[in-house]
Amino acid sequence: MACRAGSLRFLIPKFASCVNRVNSGTVPALIRKTQPRISASRHRFSSTVPKPKKETVQVYFMDRDGDEIEAKVAVGESFLTAAIDNDVELEGACEGTLACSTCHLIFKQEDYDKIPEKPTDEELDMLDLAYGLTNTSRLGCQVVVTKEMDGLQVQVPTSVVDARDPS
Repeated sequence: MACRAGSLRFLIPKFASCVNRVNSGTVPALIRKTQPRISASRHRFSSTVPKPKKETVQVYFMDRDGDEIEAKVAVGESFLTAAIDNDVELEGACEGTLACSTCHLIFKQEDYDKIPEKPTDEELDMLDLAYGLTNTSRLGCQVVVTKEMDGLQVQVPTSVVDARDPS
């Protein structure tokens, strides 16, 4: 592509370096001055503080077929998110909005007692619709993983009841 010296004054400064290499005598001084300069500060390491790594615990899901799935879960994450992130077959149809019971999980009594928050009335209402309800059932979207839950084993029920499903 041939460029004429007269048309160079309309070039965007970003493209001036390309033209500058071809014919440096024809590029106006104003365009040459606006070219970005590589400075030493560009090569420095970042001075921002790195984000702290989240603490994780080991949790074991027993899936519908009875297979154990080992999951590394960040403290503060819900069991529903942990299941999804670790390819456990747990639906969570309402995406954790407490509008279904498809993320129903069954805990052992000693593990159930480790859960700091007790179920709300809204959660209990949804659990009433769950398949295979037990005294230690909780919705995975409502249970947050804590450090004390390291090594915990949780059971995924063999079936799901979705109140939104008309069949």
